[in-house]
Amino acid sequence: MAPSASQVQTNGTHGIKKTDRSALIPFSSRLKEGRALAEDVWSIFNMANLPADCLNLGQGYMNFGPPTWVKEAAEEALNGIPANHYSHPKGRIRLREAIKKHYGPQLGRDLDVESEILVTSGANEGQYSVFVAFLEPGDEVIMFEPFFDQYLPSITFNGGVPVYVPLHPHTTGDKPTSDDWHIDFDELRRAITPKTKMIVVNTPHNPVGKVFTREELEQIAALAEQHNLLVMSDEVYDFLVFDGKEHVRIANLPGMWDRTVTVGSAGKLFSATGWRIGWLIGPSSIIKPTLAACTRIVFCSNSPLQEAAAAGLEQVSSRKFLEQQVREYDERRKILTDCFDEIGIKYTKPEGTYFILLDISSVKWPDDYPFPASVLDRGRDFRACWYIAMEIGVSSIPVSEFYCLEHTSIGENYARFAFCKDLESLRQAANRLKGLRRLIQ
Repeated sequence: MAPSASQVQTNGTHGIKKTDRSALIPFSSRLKEGRALAEDVWSIFNMANLPADCLNLGQGYMNFGPPTWVKEAAEEALNGIPANHYSHPKGRIRLREAIKKHYGPQLGRDLDVESEILVTSGANEGQYSVFVAFLEPGDEVIMFEPFFDQYLPSITFNGGVPVYVPLHPHTTGDKPTSDDWHIDFDELRRAITPKTKMIVVNTPHNPVGKVFTREELEQIAALAEQHNLLVMSDEVYDFLVFDGKEHVRIANLPGMWDRTVTVGSAGKLFSATGWRIGWLIGPSSIIKPTLAACTRIVFCSNSPLQEAAAAGLEQVSSRKFLEQQVREYDERRKILTDCFDEIGIKYTKPEGTYFILLDISSVKWPDDYPFPASVLDRGRDFRACWYIAMEIGVSSIPVSEFYCLEHTSIGENYARFAFCKDLESLRQAANRLKGLRRLIQ
């Protein structure tokens, strides 16, 4: 039998011109719409691209492990038999019971572990499952900018249309805080159309550190009621609130339980971001369809680490773990804020989360500085963060990544530094960051 044309081309024989076979099958357009194919900020500021001794305050994961008593629970589960096999798609009953006990009083509800709690493979997969369950093509989803970057592809992959409403920094004062980033409610009202289906609220907020006030959430709730919107409340940093601020759960406001899904994370709470254990809490009308989606996406989540997360939640109260977390993170936060105060550079003091925004608008560099091409066509903050990483030896994340193109100018004055690191690393970083004095003009 004579060889086929493709075989001949592959072998490069008989003088037949070879054709490009590197992209025979077209990929879905949704990958472009969600920036999924773009070189993202995590790739550009990957530690492999930065100096070997650069301290990583860019990516928001810890350089320390979970509490010993949580790790021991994981080991115990791994050494048994049942937890090494499939769990129910709703989540292991021990974890659902622990979530009920921990969150029920905070929500003022006797949560039903069978219909109002869903364990997911990380908070992100839980959010994705909500989008799968509720979005129709063309449905609009409102996000406050800057936004957690995973929201965007999760929305567009499921036919949704993102609508951006920026938080506006009013940071002209001497000591701005995250509370100085304001919602323009007239702007929010104008963003709502007959196609609006959902609004995403992230409080405490990544990357600003804003803890939404009761008054702000009441106004959002009123609009959700008026326009019959589903509210996804991303509260994965709910345990990390400083300076006496109140973390208000929008699900607790009048009429909001029936239209709100609350998102939580064991990875954030127990410093175990790689465990990928999260949960959703809401009415059965939201949880049931989301369970159907989640079951088809992952079927079930990591069984032994669900057991460990359950053990963790069971003990947070007796160990006063949440209070300890706030004290320890407050100490970490202070290392950076004291450093920035000493330098005399402006920053937004976060009232929640473990991120701090530094105003890098005064950082200057030589016109001929050898920036890589990956940062040249992005916001000014990409170049500033690259320059700081190379010259100071501390990495951060440019905040314009978390904005749509139209609103990039709001974010490009800021760099996000994560203080979810051990004290020694933060002290080393602070010592290096004092070198910013020579970069400021």
